Amino acid sequence: MIEENVILVNTDDVQIGLMPKLEAHEKAVLHRAFSVFVLNSKNEIMLQQRAHHKYHSPLLWTNTCCSHQREGETNIQAGSRRLYEEMGFKTELKELFHFIYKAPFENGLTEHELDHVMIGYYNESPEINPEEVESWKWMSIEAIQQDMQQHPEVYTVWFKIIFDEFYHFLEDHKI
Repeated sequence: MIEENVILVNTDDVQIGLMPKLEAHEKAVLHRAFSVFVLNSKNEIMLQQRAHHKYHSPLLWTNTCCSHQREGETNIQAGSRRLYEEMGFKTELKELFHFIYKAPFENGLTEHELDHVMIGYYNESPEINPEEVESWKWMSIEAIQQDMQQHPEVYTVWFKIIFDEFYHFLEDHKI
């Protein structure tokens, strides 16, 4: 399997190069990424549990899906592609905002991403890809917030950061 490149960017989200994904995470280089939050009609977020064989953060809970854009792909195209690859469904996505974060992992890798956060709506059950996803569930925003405080170790490092940004965005905007 050929390793995918990530798109290196400056703080203005201007592409400045490409780098293999693992190398970018080893060197903590700023690169473009996206995070998708899918909500149902009850305003619950679809969470995924990462597959047990992932090279980092296995079996931890996180947002519906997240990954990296490919060169030439729009943020929405990338989000839609990865949502289908991981969760097995398509829905219209809307980009809400972007921000930069840096999160080191215990294994020496670091996420340093300019993250484009998107939202979509869906009321069915996903058809998860077992290569990517171990399990899934719906949780209310309030339940996630409370559970994250009580059990932070069951959530991915980046989800704790992104969820906080997402929560504050929802407080400040009507979507």
